[in-house]
Amino acid sequence: MTIDLRSDTVTLPSPRMRDAMARAEVGDDVFGEDPTVNALEAFVAQRTGKAAAVFVPSGTMGNLSSLLAHASRGSEVILGDESHIYHYEAGGASALGGLVFHPVATRPDGIMPLEAIEAALHPAAEWLAPPGVICLENTHNRCSGAIVPPEYVAEVAALARTRGLPVHLDGARLFNAAVARRLPLTAWTDHVTSVQMCLSKGLAAPVGSVVAGPRDFVARTRRARKILGGGMRQAGVLAAAGMIALTEMVDRLADDHANARLLAEGLARLPGVVVNLDLVQTNIVIFTLRDGLDSAAFIDRLAREGVRVIDMGRGRLRAVTHYGVDADHCRAALDACRRALAAMTAGAAGVS
Repeated sequence: MTIDLRSDTVTLPSPRMRDAMARAEVGDDVFGEDPTVNALEAFVAQRTGKAAAVFVPSGTMGNLSSLLAHASRGSEVILGDESHIYHYEAGGASALGGLVFHPVATRPDGIMPLEAIEAALHPAAEWLAPPGVICLENTHNRCSGAIVPPEYVAEVAALARTRGLPVHLDGARLFNAAVARRLPLTAWTDHVTSVQMCLSKGLAAPVGSVVAGPRDFVARTRRARKILGGGMRQAGVLAAAGMIALTEMVDRLADDHANARLLAEGLARLPGVVVNLDLVQTNIVIFTLRDGLDSAAFIDRLAREGVRVIDMGRGRLRAVTHYGVDADHCRAALDACRRALAAMTAGAAGVS
């Protein structure tokens, strides 16, 4: 048995999703004629309090389409230096949109200080790239799944309004934040211009994300989706799984959060492991090894034990709980970590 904790993208669709996909009513989505896609988009628009929404194949395409819709070539994307868009989306906004990334230092809790954002919004000058859009992320992937609070999002939005700028929320795991805080999505989305939410992470759909925002923005995003090759035909077979994700898989995210807490607290008790438990608020656990233990060797040993985690760089390791991983899996993973650490410590001491 393999316990795959690399990401919540490794989830498999539920039996109900597979059944819904087989039975989905479909049409040509590029013509706007797929009834299941249309229903999904309307449902997300309603849940986020936005005028419209568009179904896209991936979160990366959703974020990129949004940035292309918000900002013109040569303008800046103000975003965190630990953000997913900055690190893991292949520089698409620059490569394909001519946009300039302006990274802002991010605190361990996923917050960009307001004064740092304000400093990035430099005065207009012909020799400077003008600000085009501000991007936030929630929950924050590289900050241990920390929840960016609605009050902070409101403050960023107020600052953006003083400059006439849109705010885009990479809400790939926004449902995790909503479940953990027991708040509606609108606690966050009411403050931002647009939001992208993944269906294929903790919600366990096989494919897809949805972007929501004002109607004119969504029209531009839909065109950007087409330019990027994301126009889909009988996409209802995918949207049907997305509808099950949104109607049946949200509340169970609380189980993932409880399992992540179990895993984090267990790791914190292991000699040689460092975890900031205050930051483990949802389903992501980021930890490091002390005493000069090699993280790559640890990942390799765990893999041989049937447990998979991922390297986040700078010695940081990540484990993500999700649909398909239960409390017993987490306990088994902790046992594997204990054995791997013992073997590495013994090896470092020269014991065979």
